[in-house]
Amino acid sequence: MDLGRWLRSLGLQQYEAVFRENAIDETVLPDLTDQDLEKLGVLLGHRRKLLRAIANLNAAPAIPTSAAPPATPICQDAAERRQVTVMFSDLVGSTALSARMDPEDLREVIAAYQKCVAETVGRFGGFVAKYMGDGVLVYFGYPQAHEDDAERAVRAGLELVAAVGSLKTRVTLQTRVGIATGLVVVGDLIGSGASQEQAIVGETPNLAARLQAIAQPNGVVIAESTRKLVGNLFELDDLGSQDLKGFAGSARAWATLRPVFAESRFEALHASGLTELVGREEELEILLRRWSKAKAGEGQVVLLAGEPGVGKSRVCQAIFGRLSSEPHMRLRYFCSPHHQNSAFYPIIIQLERAAGIRREDSVEQRLDKLEAVLAQAIREPRDAAPLLAALLSIPTCERYPSLNLSPQKQKEKTLKALLAQVEGLATRQPVMMLVEDSHWMDLTSRESFDIIIDRVPSLPVLLIITYRPEFMPPWVGRPRVTPQSSIASTTSRDDWTRNGWKGVTQGDRRSNQ
Repeated sequence: MDLGRWLRSLGLQQYEAVFRENAIDETVLPDLTDQDLEKLGVLLGHRRKLLRAIANLNAAPAIPTSAAPPATPICQDAAERRQVTVMFSDLVGSTALSARMDPEDLREVIAAYQKCVAETVGRFGGFVAKYMGDGVLVYFGYPQAHEDDAERAVRAGLELVAAVGSLKTRVTLQTRVGIATGLVVVGDLIGSGASQEQAIVGETPNLAARLQAIAQPNGVVIAESTRKLVGNLFELDDLGSQDLKGFAGSARAWATLRPVFAESRFEALHASGLTELVGREEELEILLRRWSKAKAGEGQVVLLAGEPGVGKSRVCQAIFGRLSSEPHMRLRYFCSPHHQNSAFYPIIIQLERAAGIRREDSVEQRLDKLEAVLAQAIREPRDAAPLLAALLSIPTCERYPSLNLSPQKQKEKTLKALLAQVEGLATRQPVMMLVEDSHWMDLTSRESFDIIIDRVPSLPVLLIITYRPEFMPPWVGRPRVTPQSSIASTTSRDDWTRNGWKGVTQGDRRSNQ
């Protein structure tokens, strides 16, 4: 049994290195317990998946020893053509290390590096295809594809640079990362046993390797094909056209500096502009009727569901365009698949954007900007400022007295301050609130919106919450909440017309007649 291949089939390839380091093979697997896996650093959900898979292995019928294996195994061509983002990571200065380090010490260093790579890319859904000494080849988009594989690869590259630099080894380590995206043929198994690998055919892995070679130590360089897919989600440095060995023409390359906290993922990924919205008039009319009620003081919440790419964000953009000439306040919150465990993440990003806080601002400048944005909604902003400064990780120095609150009490007061901000804005002008991709919302932010949604019916507020169908929103059934409204794809337009917008109230149906 090939342990690495078995782990890859479960989507748990990030644990291959730690299994091998702890001498775990197919003979040890049946004896592993939950406590053993926890000591190895396996996450709870992954432990459950592994234990089920091990139980299935134990339950499989044994092959009679007298049965002779087939002389010639039947080979099936499992190769397929697909778009893959390839990462190539290389340890900087490994040749010099080999010249001055004892081989056993060098082995420990390289093993720690390989483990770090596997764990880091595994958190972003990367698949370690091959270890090549001090180099690691990683696929994003195979064997499991995600809608944001290019973004995942770039984020993993930046995380990897930081993780390698913080490794506790005999020497300080640095890495270079190259990333490219393109069509390849992938899936063929080459070799056997420990040398077996998933082959990939195409220029993309070669391009990733060449880009890695031109990266600075602790640098991440991406191809133009990857840059187009990540839009404005990252701060990039244009390296211009590069002459790469083995490539006939020059290739444009970009050095990735850091993530950009974009106000909207949709806008960041569509930086080149949008085409005219077609075929969504009925959806827009429903939202505009809800807005009219909200302006009259009958606050509304609309839960907008739809498959990825069907047009939820585009409809919201169109609503903002329709209301651009009307006086109102706008609050926009965007949840991230990469920060589902970061408390208050969409709220923090919204506050920073609204206040205009920048990375290079001093502490005093950040506090001034925070007070200014709070003054738009709260009569005494200095009461809420220390709470929200703590939320934004801004040191208050001597400007405010120390909070001296228990974590639970501080959270309660912070939730009240966030509600007070919405209430204060609503006393000045009607408020349009948008929460995008709530299926990725962290639990603490959900608590905050629970409180806000309970107050919305008595405020001139329209709150639109988008999510994917697999998410079960906890707000269904509350006052003034339009439940389970859905955006249909344009290909199923007739079905949408026949059945109406699921969850629209009876009054809306009458007004459509």
